[in-house]
Amino acid sequence: MEAETQRVLNRLMRLCAAREYCRSDIRRKLAALPPADAAAVLDTLCREGYVDDARYARAFARDKSALQGWGTRRITLALQRKAIDGPAIAAALGEIDGEAARTRLEQVLRAKWKTLQRESDPVRKKAKFFRYALGRGYEYDEIQRIYDHLGRD
Repeated sequence: MEAETQRVLNRLMRLCAAREYCRSDIRRKLAALPPADAAAVLDTLCREGYVDDARYARAFARDKSALQGWGTRRITLALQRKAIDGPAIAAALGEIDGEAARTRLEQVLRAKWKTLQRESDPVRKKAKFFRYALGRGYEYDEIQRIYDHLGRD
């Protein structure tokens, strides 16, 4: 491996030791290298355990669900955009704490409900509520259940 490629490999090893990256993130960072060198660097990072798409997917799903309140649909789409395979996505979604996710969903939607209290048209209010919740990646049935509950209160 030539000196420039080795320097890039060392830099990426430091970056990957600090936080999780997936293969597509690394490929983007390696765009300036010749394709053969980029493939060699990526193979080395994967072989030595610096890059692991399944591990990345688990960390991504956990963080987005717990910290930012994303639903499973939004997490799935984001991971698919990063070229993570289906089984890794399914395993990552399986590791999300369901009870904590439901609690987070209720908190997020209660906050949105409060912001919509000034809306006088019930149809527009419902549309805004559902559009917001669907945009966060939640399932329609979950949203409907919470909407019905909030509407009764």
